[in-house]
Amino acid sequence: MNEVTVPIERLAFGGAGLGHVGGKVCFVPFTAVGDTARVRITKEKRSYLEGELLGCAPPSAERTEPPCPVFGQCGGCCWQHLPYETQVTAKQEIFCEVLGRIARVDPVLVQPLIPAPSPYGYRTRVQFKVRCINGMLHLGFYRQGSHFVVDVPGRCLIANEQVNHIRETLLPLLTGFPEPHLLPQIDVATGDHGDALLLFHYIGERVPAIMDWMKESLPGPVPVTGIFLQTGRKGTIRKVWGDERVSYTVSSRLFPKLSEVELSFRCGGFSQVHYRQNLALIETVLTWADLRGTERVLDLFCGNGNFSLPVARLCKEVVGIEEFEQSIQDAVTNAKENGISNARFHCMSAEGGLRRLTESGEIFQVVLLDPPRTGAREAVRLIAGTAPEKILYVSCDPPTLARDVAELGKQGYRVAATRAVDMFPQTYHIESVTLLVRS
Repeated sequence: MNEVTVPIERLAFGGAGLGHVGGKVCFVPFTAVGDTARVRITKEKRSYLEGELLGCAPPSAERTEPPCPVFGQCGGCCWQHLPYETQVTAKQEIFCEVLGRIARVDPVLVQPLIPAPSPYGYRTRVQFKVRCINGMLHLGFYRQGSHFVVDVPGRCLIANEQVNHIRETLLPLLTGFPEPHLLPQIDVATGDHGDALLLFHYIGERVPAIMDWMKESLPGPVPVTGIFLQTGRKGTIRKVWGDERVSYTVSSRLFPKLSEVELSFRCGGFSQVHYRQNLALIETVLTWADLRGTERVLDLFCGNGNFSLPVARLCKEVVGIEEFEQSIQDAVTNAKENGISNARFHCMSAEGGLRRLTESGEIFQVVLLDPPRTGAREAVRLIAGTAPEKILYVSCDPPTLARDVAELGKQGYRVAATRAVDMFPQTYHIESVTLLVRS
């Protein structure tokens, strides 16, 4: 079996179209529902096949022309060939399917997905990959499944204008970088108020010389407010020049009779890449938590206080747990700068924090968690020890969310509501909020 015809029936988590060949499921990237796809089989397993799209005869009526000239080569987007309305429908269906199949969540409990205000120009943070080939620098993104760098053709369509402008001004200056073959990545992070940080990843030995070059060549010509150098893990980040933070605003409309919250994070710290949709996440959390001002709230994987500090405005006390020390420092700074005194933060793992809190007999009416893509397998087994009435689970990966929701069901919690938020248009990735209540 090498070349086959596959009628595409639906879109699957992971972004590929799904059809059947000889009784096996076949996944084909860059297809649309309704395509009759001509496919070269690239992988054959016992229960499924994977294939490469060779063409469509006929193509689906749902297809649209991708606006990016390197779509299909660059590994950043997988759905530009689909109208945005189709993407929204597909994500809603995929989200329902994954939760239903793995965690037996009733589709009635899945609320409508919150679409993005704009399907392009939304990313506030971008990691540009760098490759030097025959003396020529390529600055873009990896091709899917490889370390081959595909150049961004002028501008990245899913990045915001500020990120693109920074890349445009930076690119000609990189020809003077002393060791371009030892520069694998450059990160850009932008804020809400024109602030921006630039982080160079360098794997060579000439650190002082590289820092001197950066200090002499970049401030002024490149429109950023801070420049940094990283030579290994995050603990090796050095400031070269400028400010250390970028900030974003949590609107006062989320806080009746209260002022807005201004949150910041330092270079290397985590933040959501889509500030507008981050507000949708926070608003959903605040609405579903339904805080009355008397509750104690535990925020696991709290980061820089993205949820902790908005929540603190509406409850008695928040305790934030996060194992990345820099993020804890950012959370403490953000609490102080916003005049929030009822939030305290601890640098430890979610599991370690839960064990310590349980051993000391601490009780929380609400537990909030926003784990990484791998989910919170160990933490969810310990949450019941703090006796919450409600659990709010923010997730960026439906399969690990569903796995953890199933485990929370064994701990006596049932899903009361869940909804996806489209944080990443043009990709298959799905952010979501799920409310669980004690049975």
